[in-house]
Amino acid sequence: MKTRRRFTAEFKAKVALEAIRGEQTISDLATKHQLHPNQITQWKRHAIENLAKAFDDKAADAQVGREAEVTKLPVLRS
Repeated sequence: MKTRRRFTAEFKAKVALEAIRGEQTISDLATKHQLHPNQITQWKRHAIENLAKAFDDKAADAQVGREAEVTKLPVLRS
């Protein structure tokens, strides 16, 4: 019985980037990396869908920082 293979995020990103570039077919990449073509297609789709988040993380961190500052403000009572 085969054990389940686990891939690092770096490997997935590398393969997805190769697929996005389109210099080789998905089938060629699958053979090269010993993967199923559907797996490469899933990684490619996931990479494209989450590409915007790579540039948006800092904005989310800033928002969390602002919310923390608001909760630290003293409550004024009349």
